[in-house]
Amino acid sequence: MTSPQRGGGAGHASGLLKAAGMATIELRHLRGFLAIAEEGNLTRAAARLHLTQPALTRTLQQLEAHLGARLVDRSTHHLALTPAGHEFRRNAAAAIAAVEHALDPDRSRGLPVRLGHAWSALGAYTTSLQRRWKRAHPETVLELLRLNERSAGLASGTVDVAVLRGAPDVPGVVTAHLMREPRFAAVADDSPLAGRASLTLADLAAEPLALNTVTGSTTLALWPPDAAPSHVVPVKNTDDWLSVIIAGDAVGVTPAGTAAMHPNPAVQYVPLTDAPPVDVILAWREPFTHPAVPDLLRLAHDVVKR
Repeated sequence: MTSPQRGGGAGHASGLLKAAGMATIELRHLRGFLAIAEEGNLTRAAARLHLTQPALTRTLQQLEAHLGARLVDRSTHHLALTPAGHEFRRNAAAAIAAVEHALDPDRSRGLPVRLGHAWSALGAYTTSLQRRWKRAHPETVLELLRLNERSAGLASGTVDVAVLRGAPDVPGVVTAHLMREPRFAAVADDSPLAGRASLTLADLAAEPLALNTVTGSTTLALWPPDAAPSHVVPVKNTDDWLSVIIAGDAVGVTPAGTAAMHPNPAVQYVPLTDAPPVDVILAWREPFTHPAVPDLLRLAHDVVKR
């Protein structure tokens, strides 16, 4: 069986079910679509649901036909959601969560509370949060999920709370500002820049710049238009970002949380004196998708304040 999908509220659910027309579209259609969206592959999604691939394909086709919209681009080996698919994914996750909560309000109490992040969690405060949560809530596991998504799993309903660096691009979520992190330059340990006590954006402009185009918080907009780095090395995750820096193929710019969560003897993190800080934000949906969400939000704020 697929794991429970938790997200959004009953308002989304009722609107979605009304639009879908439950005479022909059932919860299995929504679960099937969500599995496809999360796995990015029909074969893996079918195995996860204990279905054959042709059966799951028919389920997807029935859903698309009923909605009158193509949800999945099947032109490549790795399936990709269409814009309509991304929108429907949020609503489908909300519908599943609302139905399950209505049928069994206490179901989520035995499940971990899931904190999503794209690459650095709470930075230097992460360990303190984990240890204090374990002492205060031994009955509920705090599960940190590193997800290579800009919404850190919030859009797909994979997490209960997300740590975001920068404003969320997910509609219908509640946010709270947690802290600001200064920015650092990340350079190879044998770079001439590594020995400096601090750097400026201008010091990096002549170097190739590694940019995480999926979840990164750095863009060329940090620099004046006529003084930005001329060569960009695009990467799609933090591990690849670190790899090109370690190799000396590029430099990077990143919030302080990266230095705390991804130390490496081959990388030097040097303070940037003229780069604006990054806002770290907590985001979640209401109604809460887990009864422990309010406790987690309070503890995160308390850990940072201390």
